[in-house]
Amino acid sequence: MNRSLRNLAALATGSLLLFAASTHAKEPVVVASKIDTEGSVLGQLIIQRLEQGGIETEDRLQLGATSIVREALLAGEIDLYPEYTGNGAFFFDMGDTDVWNDAERAFETVRQRDADNGLRWLTPAPANNTWAMSVRGDLAREHDLKTLEDLADYLAEGGEFKFAASAEFVESDQALPAFQEAYGFELTSDQLLVLSGGNTAATMRAAAQQTSGVNGAMTYGTDGGLAALDLVILEDTKNVQPIYQPAPVVRQEVLDEHPEIEELLAPVFRALDLETLQALNGKVAVEGIDPRQVAEDFLEELPE
Repeated sequence: MNRSLRNLAALATGSLLLFAASTHAKEPVVVASKIDTEGSVLGQLIIQRLEQGGIETEDRLQLGATSIVREALLAGEIDLYPEYTGNGAFFFDMGDTDVWNDAERAFETVRQRDADNGLRWLTPAPANNTWAMSVRGDLAREHDLKTLEDLADYLAEGGEFKFAASAEFVESDQALPAFQEAYGFELTSDQLLVLSGGNTAATMRAAAQQTSGVNGAMTYGTDGGLAALDLVILEDTKNVQPIYQPAPVVRQEVLDEHPEIEELLAPVFRALDLETLQALNGKVAVEGIDPRQVAEDFLEELPE
């Protein structure tokens, strides 16, 4: 091959390599979420924030339940999604340890464990989406109920109380029985309204409407309907329940390609305290606002 042909071949080869690299660099980051209200809100926050930072994304939000989304991430079918630290107990078969009852230890545990899976947990939100016991706002204000210790004192004094919950919450050793043992109270069958299924929308509605005298309800920490229905979460001061802080989880390979992802998402998740995330969820679940609009409005007001 003469010099001119060799030069032409080298030029062609170089062009192909540059094209391949360019094509690879332009592959979008595939963002997914779980199939619930909070998943759609968190997913939209991630997508819009990355797009603002110049990172192209592919929307795979509300992909499915935890197991489906987790497996998709491990298989490389998606690149990034919001997960909860407390689910590490199930991911790593560590349900018998109290590490999940401490926010810092829970995050550090999932971060270290998932590093072996090629995954990176980024800055978590301070909000905690765990099982909670809530009461009607008028009851909380009248009797100054702020914590589960306050509830125990109220019950010990003969206060009227009826609690709506799922059968799982009432029967699971980690739910109501754990609360009762830790705080020293016990609800009788007459003080319980057990509803089929585990939907907190039903339990919250029962408390808001005082169905069968209900004035307390099983909820999750970041349920969107809490404020709208004037329900108050009683603080779990003894950390009976595992901590479920939402955090972005990304494949390390993708983070290596786009290291700015971590810096882009950190201030967003730091701003998601309990009341803020409740409010964002409420705009979708109660007011019917599109999650895209909710995320857009929040990001516009986010301090730089």
